[in-house]
Parts: sequence; C-alpha cells; structure tokens
Amino acid sequence: MPRAVYTGTPTFAVMDGEAQPPGPGQVRIDVAFTGICGTDLHIRHGAMDGRVSRPAVIGHEMAGRIGEIGPGVSGWAAGDPVTVVPLEWCGDCPACRSGHHHICHNLNFVGIDSPGSLQSSWTVPARLLARLPPGLPLERAALVEPTAVAVHDVRRAGLVPGEMAVVVGGGPIGLLVARVAAADGADVLLLELDARRRAVAQRLGVSAVDPSTEDVKEHVAEWTSGAGAAVAFEVSGSAAGIGLATESLATRGRLVMVAIHTVPREVDLFRLFWRELSIIGARVYEREDVERAVQLVARGTIPADVLISRVFPITRVNEAFDALERGGEVKVLVDCQAGADA
Repeated sequence: MPRAVYTGTPTFAVMDGEAQPPGPGQVRIDVAFTGICGTDLHIRHGAMDGRVSRPAVIGHEMAGRIGEIGPGVSGWAAGDPVTVVPLEWCGDCPACRSGHHHICHNLNFVGIDSPGSLQSSWTVPARLLARLPPGLPLERAALVEPTAVAVHDVRRAGLVPGEMAVVVGGGPIGLLVARVAAADGADVLLLELDARRRAVAQRLGVSAVDPSTEDVKEHVAEWTSGAGAAVAFEVSGSAAGIGLATESLATRGRLVMVAIHTVPREVDLFRLFWRELSIIGARVYEREDVERAVQLVARGTIPADVLISRVFPITRVNEAFDALERGGEVKVLVDCQAGADA
C-alpha cells in the first residue's frame, strides 16, 4: 500500500507499506481522500519537528470506507463510509475534568502527533469514527474536518441570526467560517487580499473586499450604519489582520481568534476597553461540530465542488503540496487509492 512519508525534508517519500490489521477496538479504513491544510505545510518545512516524530505519515482531513473490523467493535461494518475525529485526550487533565476534552492538556492530534491518513490504509480506534451518509461522495466528505473547525468557530462566537460579521482572511478556513456564519443567518463581509479567493467567496454568496484598496473602516461603517460588526473572526494569522478585526467591531463586539499566531501580537487594548470588546479563543472542534459539519456538507450548504481546487494521486503528493503552496488553490486533495493496487 502506498503512503506518503515525511522524513524531515520538504520532499515526501512515497513508500510501500503493509496494511496494519485492526486490533481490539480498532478498525482499518481504506482512505479515499485526504485534504492538505496549512498545518501540513508547516510540517513539510520542518516548523513542527519538535512535535512530529520522523519518519511520519501525516494527514487528518479525510474520508474513506471501513475495510476491516477489529475484535470487540460493534455498530460498524466493512464498507461503511466514515471520517475520523482526530482527537485523543487523556481524560485526567484539568481541561478533560472540566468537560473540555477537545483542548486536553495532553491532546494527541492524530495525523500530527501520531500517524495520519496520507496512506491508502489507516488503522484507528473505532471511537474516533464519525458516520457519513451513504450518498455523500467521499471527495466532498474530505471537507468535513475543516468545516467542523468553522462550525466550532461560529458556535464559539455566539452568533445570532441578523448580526453582522467580518471575516479577516479568505483561505480555506476563512471561506468556511464565512459560509457557516451566513448559513446561521449572519450578514457577512470577508476581507481578503487575493482576488482569486475573493472570487470564490462571491461564488459562495459572501461579499468580499480587498483591504489594501478599500478604506475598511469607512466601508464597515457604511455597511453597518456606523455601528460596527457584532463579530469579527481573525483568520489571517497576521498582525494587520488583528488590527482590521478589532477596528471593525461594534460596542461589545466579539473578536474570535481562529488563526494560529506563533508570535506575540499587539492588540489595541484601548479600543478593547473603550468599546467593552470581548476576545474569544477557538481551537479545533467537538464531536457535535463534526456531526453538524457532516450535515452541512451532505446538504450542499458547504458547496464542496466550489472549494476543491485540485485532486492529485498519492504518487504525486509532492505536486499537491507544491500547488497549495504556490497559492491560488483553495482546497487540494490527495487520492489515497490511486496507485494502491499498483
């Protein structure tokens, strides 16, 4: 079976491997598609070598079908379409004891901290499975995991139908946040520099402007009749993005931090004080977010065909990473079965 292996260089090695039979409580999945995300790009360039044990098979945005059932597993059958909720928690840390398992202090993010789905066969604990509708194409279902991120972000915002929301950054997660917020009844404005991403937003039914050519403060003031937005999602990961998001907010507005900022950033604390703003962190997702994401993708509320830019066979996994890194693509998938029988 082919698998894409990170060895500590920016080039993945496509290697043959043996499928791992499922043990007690496990299932073996025939992985159909795996999506590549920004975290995967960081891993490729060595930015997470302190966390990723090498050689490593990464990948966590996936869909496939159960190939084998291990002893003691009930409620599942070979052939069932599934995705994986790639979070394993300890159950004993303060976060887990508080019921916040998804942000466990000792979280194992499967596909980063342990082997992932960039392989044609993947054996995982059955407790991580999420069921997919039989009629949902697996290519589209590979978007469930990033959609769950967006669902969680919007839920953390406490968004109310009719509120106005600004999304700063139109990458895959920003576009998904904008679409989920709109589906929840918000009036959404996306701020994005890249014209191609703005065009995708328009196809999703989301208004988008270029913050480098528009006076964002004036634009938001006109859009909101001078009040400002109730919610701003910072998804750009940039210092400028934090400034735009904060400046866009109304009195008692909520700033939702979605992007990962790996360095300390300045925040306008005077504006935070003056308008009684709130800052909300949003990290990964909970099972209820995944279940709602499955529904949104299955119903077409998340138009996967608009968001999936290209699909590469696993034998060309490096080309898939290169395509995403060059920009212009939204979501790039790897077909993990292409070449599996070679």
